[in-house]
Amino acid sequence: LKFTERGSVDLAIGWANGQTGAQAGEPRLRFTVTDTGIGIPERALSIIFKEFSQVDQTITRRYGGTGLGLAICKRLVNLMGGEIGVVSREGRGSEFWFEIPVQIAEQDSD
Repeated sequence: LKFTERGSVDLAIGWANGQTGAQAGEPRLRFTVTDTGIGIPERALSIIFKEFSQVDQTITRRYGGTGLGLAICKRLVNLMGGEIGVVSREGRGSEFWFEIPVQIAEQDSD
């Protein structure tokens, strides 16, 4: 939200397509956040999930932040046995996603 002054931010939740790193037959939920914000330069995509990482100092001065948000997200997703990633085009927006394994509850017979 912080980097999208105009346009939209969308959240989608659904079953993951394919088994990216999961055991065969393990159901996974995929959460995707897509925005029309400023996007991320390709050179920065490899560092944005690291602690205290910022894309560049001018963005930090304008929007603030410590560079911990995505690092915390990555740790939480990893603790749940999931995966996290991003696809972005500078000036066009970003798509952040994560997948986590889930268990399907058995239906109560009562």
